[in-house]
Amino acid sequence: MSATESIPTRELAERAKAITKRELGVYIDRTKGSQRATERARLVLPMGVPSSFQAYDPHPIVVRRAQEAWMEDVDGNRYVDFDMGYGALFSGHCHPAVRRAVEAQLDNGTLFVTPCEMNAEVAELLGDRYGLPMWRFTNSGTEATMDAIRVARGVTGREKIVKVEGGYHGHHDEVMISMKPPVSEAGPADSPRAIPSTAGITRAVLRDTLVVPYNNLEALERVLKAGDVACFIVEPVMENIGICKPLPGYLEGARALTRKYGTMLIFDEVKTGITAGWSGATGVLGVQPDLVALAKSIGGGLPLGAFGGTRECMDQISMGKVLHLGTYNGNPLCMAAAKAVLTEVCTPEATDDTIARNRLLLDACDTIIARAGLPAHTVQFGAKGCVTWAPQPITNYRDYKATDFDLAFAQWMHGINRGVLLPPGLDEQWLISVLHTDADALRYATVFGEFVDELIA
Repeated sequence: MSATESIPTRELAERAKAITKRELGVYIDRTKGSQRATERARLVLPMGVPSSFQAYDPHPIVVRRAQEAWMEDVDGNRYVDFDMGYGALFSGHCHPAVRRAVEAQLDNGTLFVTPCEMNAEVAELLGDRYGLPMWRFTNSGTEATMDAIRVARGVTGREKIVKVEGGYHGHHDEVMISMKPPVSEAGPADSPRAIPSTAGITRAVLRDTLVVPYNNLEALERVLKAGDVACFIVEPVMENIGICKPLPGYLEGARALTRKYGTMLIFDEVKTGITAGWSGATGVLGVQPDLVALAKSIGGGLPLGAFGGTRECMDQISMGKVLHLGTYNGNPLCMAAAKAVLTEVCTPEATDDTIARNRLLLDACDTIIARAGLPAHTVQFGAKGCVTWAPQPITNYRDYKATDFDLAFAQWMHGINRGVLLPPGLDEQWLISVLHTDADALRYATVFGEFVDELIA
């Protein structure tokens, strides 16, 4: 008999709430400097943070320094960093090769606003990985998806786009729809309503953004068959709701349907990117989109995005039909960092080694879950992983909404007080970087095991 066969899930949730209550007190006690810093920041920054994702109760950790696989807050607490910049630091904090490249470029300038040789070099490196011939650079994932959508509209002459319920593609208007809508307002599971995720979204944007469930080809064909959709933008593996993988045949079916109805297929690989494998989710899963959007880890900790596509798509820019602009696009400092990441740091060998290290962590967590008989499971995609508090794998946003957030929050709060820093959203995943050691990775499993022991005691 497993440890939890006699413990109903409801009772586990109540135990989790008790752990959370205690750990909140511990957190407040050990992060007084972060609290003071946040109170000061709230006077001049809405919510006291530069991005709303960074705000959480009672106050966020305010960090002073970071190196390799750790961060240190203003109170002197050190954490093994499993957040890694929401997945932006596959190369780790201040990787020596990235640092050397950036320092060398500093001697030669930070911004030219005219091309540098590294623009072509980095574009060639991305083309080799993704099998797409033409690229442009941006400063973030938001810009990359925004520009990819504009190119898709240019090549098709259509206005409507389709996105997945629960998918996050940045903070421009067209994609800030049904990011995490209340299920009570979101309509039928197989035909979701488009729900604005923020004030400031116009009715016209709502009309032009159609929403479908992930892993549902019938719903996708239903919205494509009118022939008025410019693009279907999708994370090939959803990473805004933990890690939600495509069912067998889903991406292949989406590729076939988009071709059938003359719609461009955009893969948002801002999160999966090079952390999924050397050639990204595109290569790992073997489905080629018309356009792909990248950011996060390709910049090695510097702000960099990119989008690439077929010649048909990217010729929209070449011909001047679609404008793509930006003062900081392809600036030499970010190009130097990206070149180092793509050639010296995140090599095929280093990528495979890091993915294997992540597997060590997942195996350790699987053992803990099985021993305790928990209503939970792990998911891996490349160097990323997560513990999802549901007995069965989730296949879409509605499945995710049925997971146990009381258990997830208790685990997060318990971990942060023991030096394990995970993203605060309860739906994000950890990232093992090339600078994490086996001991760093397994630190998560050790603390997770301590949490589980207390939960089922």
